[in-house]
Amino acid sequence: MDQLATNKRFGTTAVFFTAISTILGAILFLRFGFAVGTLGFWGALLLIILGHSLTIPTALALSELATNKRVEGGGEYFIISRSFGLNIGATIGIALYLSQAISVAFYMIAFTEAFEFVFNFFSNSLNFELPRQVISIPSMLVLGFFILKKGASTGLKLLYIVSVILFLSLLLFFLGSTEYSELNGSKIPGGDIRNMNDFFMVFAIVFPAFTGLTAGVGLSGDLKNPARSIPRGTIAATITGMLVYIAVIYKLTISASPEDMLANQLIMSDIAIFGTFIIPVGLAACTFTSAVGSAMVAPRTLQALAHDSSFPSKKLNRWLSRGRKSDNEPVNASLVTVIIALVFVSLGNVNAVAEIISMFFLVTYGSLCLISFLNHFGSSPSYRPSFRSKWYFSLLGFLVAIWAMFKINTPYAIASLIIMTLIYSYINAYHKDREGLESIFANALFQMNRNIQVYLQRSASKKKATDWRPSAICISKHSFTRTRAFQLLNWISYRYGFGTYLHRIDGYYSRATCLQATEELSRLIEIYDTTDNHVYVDTLISPSYTSALAQAIQIPGISGMENNMVILEYDKENPENLPEIIENTGLIKAGDFDICLLASSRKDINFRNEIHLWIDTRYPENSSLLILLSFIISGHPDWKKSNIKIFQTCKPDNYEETRTHLTELVKTGRLPITEKNIEIIIEEGGMTLKNLINEKSSTAALTLIGVDIQVLKRKGESVLAGYDGIGSVLFINSHNEKDII
Repeated sequence: MDQLATNKRFGTTAVFFTAISTILGAILFLRFGFAVGTLGFWGALLLIILGHSLTIPTALALSELATNKRVEGGGEYFIISRSFGLNIGATIGIALYLSQAISVAFYMIAFTEAFEFVFNFFSNSLNFELPRQVISIPSMLVLGFFILKKGASTGLKLLYIVSVILFLSLLLFFLGSTEYSELNGSKIPGGDIRNMNDFFMVFAIVFPAFTGLTAGVGLSGDLKNPARSIPRGTIAATITGMLVYIAVIYKLTISASPEDMLANQLIMSDIAIFGTFIIPVGLAACTFTSAVGSAMVAPRTLQALAHDSSFPSKKLNRWLSRGRKSDNEPVNASLVTVIIALVFVSLGNVNAVAEIISMFFLVTYGSLCLISFLNHFGSSPSYRPSFRSKWYFSLLGFLVAIWAMFKINTPYAIASLIIMTLIYSYINAYHKDREGLESIFANALFQMNRNIQVYLQRSASKKKATDWRPSAICISKHSFTRTRAFQLLNWISYRYGFGTYLHRIDGYYSRATCLQATEELSRLIEIYDTTDNHVYVDTLISPSYTSALAQAIQIPGISGMENNMVILEYDKENPENLPEIIENTGLIKAGDFDICLLASSRKDINFRNEIHLWIDTRYPENSSLLILLSFIISGHPDWKKSNIKIFQTCKPDNYEETRTHLTELVKTGRLPITEKNIEIIIEEGGMTLKNLINEKSSTAALTLIGVDIQVLKRKGESVLAGYDGIGSVLFINSHNEKDII
């Protein structure tokens, strides 16, 4: 952007006059009478308040963003693209440019309304309907000549001259008097509010009056001090425009009847001193200055877009970004803008296009407010604007912008969003290397996550048993060869829990192991990124399994709640790490963790088969966790075609009591288990539980069995052995009984 930053010539005055001349445009002279005549003073005032509930937050947001970093050429486009990324910035920038370019045509067509007396003369005296293009096209050519040949300097001189005429016409309007005002005085009737059913219809008609506040920002590349001039000029223009609007509707209310205001679109000419002459001149002045403002701003937006290689052709980008050697005036971009404007001027009527223009302006304003809002919550150290708005103003501006789009014209709102989606898709296709929204959203998400975690930690002590959910942590050095543990963690984390997976690297912390950890973490993230992954993945460097466990169970929960479960895993066919797992169960239990010990089978899991639970009444704490985990696991899409089945053994005389207890437990716990999937097995002599499990669960996709840690530590591996007839087994030991109701 070095070239765009040269030859800075303008200050705050240029920003103010460019913005105010666009704000005080055709709608003020042609439609405010209609608005007051339809809604009354208080209705029109509400209209102005609603419009400025968007423009004022946008002005504040724009001022804030402009004082945070050096603003180069392109104005709003530069700010948006450097916040949302070049691809999204280019999408909004192209839409913004087209709006600015077509706005030139819109203002020039409105300019012809000042010559209504000429058209009336030809129509009434000569019986000939003179085309509007007779005035609009030559006027457009004159404007184009000055913009192309003289550039912004001459444009601003014209702006100053015509702005004087505009303010003179408004002054004579306020000084004017009518017979109506002499008869009724200057008091506004208390009930002067009517036809509120037509409020949004009128709002749609006058909405272009609330656009244009950012026009001065388009001169950013030509400003001596954008960080100072943009806030001052933009806010001053916005406030001035609002005060003028309020004064105008007050003057209209006390000076003309509603009937007269509705019958004459130039009712201001009946009120002003020398109104027959000065109001058409003022209308011509305001529309011409609006056209000049847009004609100066639009080429600079296009130049900045091309400078960022937003278009697919390198030659086109070079040609559009090229400026005049003496002052970097965007001559080529100005030529394109003038041609686009001439095309629409030739059509004679862009009223339908005017609403699409409003849509794209609203997208721009909403984007600026959203950027400001996200930066407030992102709290990035690099975000240090010298001028600060309030986050609730920015949020209000964003919401009003979106709401106004659909209130003005829902089909056009949808159409504009579709068009922008298509533009973004096209740009993203040939600029895949550019960042998207991630950067600005990342800071906001970071702060949101931080605050949520603090809240969860503070509220943890208030949680009831019914609030239990798993926050599991898993350690494995076999991440690239065995995936069952990660798979289990993902099932648990999908909907109801949270999982942290730690890939263990043997060794002491050093430069070499740190580099290894970084590389292997990238590999893991890439592998699991292709799956429906809901697990947080990280690495852990430790010299032994025991030290790794000790480190892991002391790590704060990533989710904001403390970890409450440890998942361990071994290969059923080669349980080489099982002894050290059993040896360290006491270490885990010291922290009151639930333990899930997964005995992984090398058999493929058939997710159509059932999940089997084996309940042991001796360990009710294990039973509750078995039931809860089976429910949580079955919530993953992998298990959508599977069912849960519960098994429990009992003495012959306890059969009915056991069935009633289990049935009631399932019913009151609202568990997705049918009564036919509850099987009570009467204990018989010579029957071992392991044999029974091997028989009944031979086709199960996953089998859950409770285990007593003290028994496991005393008897060792034999407790877990002997389940060769079934697939993967999940042994459960719960720290306490969970309330499943």
